[in-house]
Amino acid sequence: MNQKAIKNYDDFITTLLEAGFSMGGGNSEGVFSLITWNWDEQPPYDTPVRWHTGDSETDPWEWRMRVLDERDDIAYAKLFFKKSGYITKEWIPYFLAARRNGILFEEAYEEGLISNYAKRIYSVVAEHGILPLHAIKQLAGFGKEEKSQFDRALVELQMKMFLTMCGRQQKISSKGEEYGWSSTVFCTTERYWGEGVFKESSNMDQAEAIERITKQIYTLNQEADPKKVMKFIKG
Repeated sequence: MNQKAIKNYDDFITTLLEAGFSMGGGNSEGVFSLITWNWDEQPPYDTPVRWHTGDSETDPWEWRMRVLDERDDIAYAKLFFKKSGYITKEWIPYFLAARRNGILFEEAYEEGLISNYAKRIYSVVAEHGILPLHAIKQLAGFGKEEKSQFDRALVELQMKMFLTMCGRQQKISSKGEEYGWSSTVFCTTERYWGEGVFKESSNMDQAEAIERITKQIYTLNQEADPKKVMKFIKG
């Protein structure tokens, strides 16, 4: 793939849909990212794109929420190396087959593949459908002393593709007034993508899915490190 220069949000979306997936920030892991530079680095080509300017057209930090607010064919979450990333609807079945291989949450928990902290989080999100981050902490009974456990478990659920980000929501006070920063909203991966995607994934062989993603990665980056490629795919 001859990567195009990305100069705005529309360029980013067009190129992402062509690529199928991408790290959310720079390409420090050496696998693949559409935005190859981090927030404190200069772009390698002439572009107005800069991190943390607040401009929804040229700030990659704003694009992550635009994607969730405006589209239904792209996921954004902690997906690769416990860092943020994007996967398009075309490629989600392959990653689901590679990482979950048809397993449901309760099965994964019973087999010891999911932590107790992650189960507490997943249970309240599954019960309520969609929940903002602050409400998940409250409903799942996480105190301040469990912050690190909560953070790790939330990343665990995203990496294993049981939960995903699905937007943002403003905090509401007891008086019904909005306040503070908006809070990231989470839902189950099943709710976000719907039955069709999971049906498609269930018909895929895990090894074949991994092979298909691997082939695409090397189309995007011929110099990607094999060990990191496998970690990128399997989570």
